[in-house]
Amino acid sequence: MNKRYKLILKIAGIVLIIILGALFFKEYAVKAHSPEETVVYQDESLELEIFYNRPSKKEREIFGGLVPYGEVWRTGANEATTFLTNEELLVDGSVLKPGKYTLWTIPMEDSWKLIFNSQMYPWGIDLDGKAYRDPQFDVLILEAPTLKLKDTLEQFSIYFEKYNELVFLNLAWDTTKIEVPIKTTKEAQSALLLSN
Repeated sequence: MNKRYKLILKIAGIVLIIILGALFFKEYAVKAHSPEETVVYQDESLELEIFYNRPSKKEREIFGGLVPYGEVWRTGANEATTFLTNEELLVDGSVLKPGKYTLWTIPMEDSWKLIFNSQMYPWGIDLDGKAYRDPQFDVLILEAPTLKLKDTLEQFSIYFEKYNELVFLNLAWDTTKIEVPIKTTKEAQSALLLSN
């Protein structure tokens, strides 16, 4: 083997070690502080799924501090949060077609904007720390009032709760929560027929 070939093999080995190290860091070190979570809701034929990463408060000021008011937030940490539905929905009264969306928010003191975007992105933020979201792919934007939690919630949480005929999508962290009502269009049409 000539010296040049050995040098190429050494350089390739070093590059491979660096790449594997970076992947390990991304997968384990970064995500150790904001673990991945998948939330699934099923009721009859309806299936909803949310994938997100759960940052912790760690004695920080969250809304208006770590997460600035009036700016697009990736709604968690690391990758952009995703929302999947297998059926057409009425989300707070607005139609959302079946499919997979990225879920973005704009927190404000008294309300949040919730944005469903049809594109998938390589990460939640770009190299400048700004949300990767491209607004031209927004398919639904709605606004929900903030609610005050009586106890501080250490880790960002997204979960579903069913009350009567509605499913509520809940986003909560620190002392703030929003609730967004969801119903399938099938259920809405059935209820309309029964009322007539």
